[in-house]
Amino acid sequence: MLVSDFDFDLPPDAIALRPAEPRDAARLLVVRPDGSLEDRRVRDLAELLAPGDALVFNDTRVIPAELAGIRSRPGVDGPLTAHVTFTLLKREGPDRWRAFARPGKRLKPGDRVRFGTENPACALGHADATVIDKAEDGQITLAFDLSGPDLDAVILAVGAMPLPPYISARRATDARDKADYQTIYARDDGAVAAPTAGLHFTPDLFRRLDERGIARHFVTLHVGAGTFLPMKVEAIADHVMHAEWGAVDAATADALNAVRARGGRIVAVGTTSARLLESATGADRVIRPFSGDTAIFITPGYRFNAVDALMSNFHLPKSTLMMLVSALAGLDTMKRAYAHAVATGYRFYSYGDASLLFPPETAR
Repeated sequence: MLVSDFDFDLPPDAIALRPAEPRDAARLLVVRPDGSLEDRRVRDLAELLAPGDALVFNDTRVIPAELAGIRSRPGVDGPLTAHVTFTLLKREGPDRWRAFARPGKRLKPGDRVRFGTENPACALGHADATVIDKAEDGQITLAFDLSGPDLDAVILAVGAMPLPPYISARRATDARDKADYQTIYARDDGAVAAPTAGLHFTPDLFRRLDERGIARHFVTLHVGAGTFLPMKVEAIADHVMHAEWGAVDAATADALNAVRARGGRIVAVGTTSARLLESATGADRVIRPFSGDTAIFITPGYRFNAVDALMSNFHLPKSTLMMLVSALAGLDTMKRAYAHAVATGYRFYSYGDASLLFPPETAR
């Protein structure tokens, strides 16, 4: 299959720049097993599922991964400096992060970078780092002088929320985004992008789900910025996914296997939860404990072993996420669903509306 098979036309004004208020007021497009479509609201989710079903959430917490710094290197007449902005991508150790830099062409190993205040006496307001290496794809490895919790504290103090480029190109990040771009159940720091399907949930919606007898379980996948990168190949078989770290603990795996044994469905909230669950599940459909990197690439033809349904936002054309939802519900069905969403005013992407996808019966 070709990347162009997953293209569609999207008017720029369909891209949401702010979330719905309240969050569960967002629209929800239900795609039934027979391919029929139904327009609902996220607040209706409890009645769209059955008692005994289980929702699986990604409890990763987005860190303020946009860091503005001043690069310096020795020069004939003194230090040569330049302003550089880094987007942290993936932690490589207690003191090391892989990152993208803007502008990054002139960065080279050995460069020093100061983030935050230029006053060295203010230890909590700055962090210094050294550029260790620069990969062919432009990724930079930074070794910070601080490590562990000390480094985490400075990143939290001086960083900005890493809004997706389709939002940040149209408006500046502000104080609202610190709450808006975080799920209400976020727990484990490490993501540089939000698991956006989870942004729709509210305490009131959780109450409705509890009353309906729908369980909640949590896994962790630290979402990387690779989710926003365009695919640079035409044949999808040539694409290489960026790895992300995730974990499913033994208690959660056992609980989800018990849900399935009782006849309940496992409903992944977001593509990140779905990818992690599939990484932890064998062809025997048994979910096992998992901890480590996953670069699973789900495209049409894939057989889902863990996920029985998926709640997901609307994704970028020609993206790996568009391929994943098409693998679950069928490419023709998803093209029709997205055309309906565009025609009827659904809001797209991270702050946009959601869909609830059930695979066709033939998929099982």
